[in-house]
Amino acid sequence: MTDALAASTTPPAEILAVLSLLCPEVVRDIEQNWNAPVSEYARHLWRPVAQPVSTPAIAARSILRDVLHDRLGTFMQPEEASRALDEFEQRPVIQSGLHCLLLMDRITFDALLLAWLGAVENGLSAFVGFTGTTMTMETIGREGPGWLDVGGDKVNLFGMGRHKLCRKSVCAAGPVSLNRPALEAAGDETDAGRWLGTLLASADKEFPTAADALTSLNEHLVADWDRLANARPVFIDDRLAAVALARHLEDDDSILTKLLINPQRRQRLDHALREAASGPFGRFLPNATDYFWGIREERVRKLVIENGRLIEPERPNGVSIPLEREPLRQALLDGVLLPNLFLMFLVLAIVPRVRVLGGLRQVGYVALFHSILLAALDENVPDERDLAVELRVRENAWGMRVIDEQISVREQLASLPAGELFPQLLRQYRSWTFAEVTDNLKLVRENARWRKLARSKAAGEF
Repeated sequence: MTDALAASTTPPAEILAVLSLLCPEVVRDIEQNWNAPVSEYARHLWRPVAQPVSTPAIAARSILRDVLHDRLGTFMQPEEASRALDEFEQRPVIQSGLHCLLLMDRITFDALLLAWLGAVENGLSAFVGFTGTTMTMETIGREGPGWLDVGGDKVNLFGMGRHKLCRKSVCAAGPVSLNRPALEAAGDETDAGRWLGTLLASADKEFPTAADALTSLNEHLVADWDRLANARPVFIDDRLAAVALARHLEDDDSILTKLLINPQRRQRLDHALREAASGPFGRFLPNATDYFWGIREERVRKLVIENGRLIEPERPNGVSIPLEREPLRQALLDGVLLPNLFLMFLVLAIVPRVRVLGGLRQVGYVALFHSILLAALDENVPDERDLAVELRVRENAWGMRVIDEQISVREQLASLPAGELFPQLLRQYRSWTFAEVTDNLKLVRENARWRKLARSKAAGEF
């Protein structure tokens, strides 16, 4: 925890000025909650969102509600699922920016905790968190979904060799089982009551994929950390976004169908993406693949568009899908394609009018995604003109690494009472202000992209 005495009574004006260049909605949140408890900031992020009013937004919200209903039905009773969906209709918020990691990961734990605080402070029974699954099992040496950080040591979570870990993607690798011997060797008696016992209870289970394993384990961890079940996490990932996008592609006249399938409309969208990438904020944009990722041999593959097909560059026998409505729709349902971040945010947040809470890069690129979609819309078409009006009100918020503790999660959990870890943390974050927790926006000051933007502003390039 940062030194409370170091917190300023007003947010640093120079940082807010830079943030305002790209996401003034984030600045408003900061200004309104600077001296409030961080739990109040979380409550503010989960405030109601205006209902969609344009035909495309209403249709997109209906699709999202349907796929969420199917997800909730896998682990909730019908009445619980119905209540959670009704709550989502009033407060359609998704904690994004999470990677598909066990909650023992520091950044993942802190982001989920902020979402939990917001849900509890608003009296919600459940909240939605998006866990990206296109990452590999090992991102860099002994880091990533295939490793469990126990503070001072790393445990090979699924017992895969290093060669396999760096080659397999979390959404495709499977089946997997937990590495029981390594877990038992890493833990002690305190760990057993805080997290180890929860993991070992699933040690003999085989999961279809690593993503499924991590989702299940994280659900059980939160249930043990909050045995009163104040708010349940609903973890969704790229695969749910793929199903939602497939639903959009069922309709010849949907916005997504037009933008992806109609050559003239896609050309206009491509132009908007290129313009954003070459502009002053282009460093925020993720552009690793053309609209979709391909899945082949348990790995996520970069795709490019050539001659009307999505293909793996320089891989004659790789993924190859015609850029046509029905082949795309089927490939999404079959797990051969996943939407990239741009399409994922369109179907989960921007078009259905959902607030997303992400990190310091995400607040930048989601704002750009809004502007790109606006540039691609045809405002001579009444439905698209109505959607454009809605899009000028952005629902984009900073919700990752707001809480940014420095000790390991294992160390933090060891000092908290078993069974009410989250409730105890709620009491703490009701006493610490947003300014104190963020150390006067220290992470923004130190973020390379925002610092470079600040230098460009100082040089008069805007």
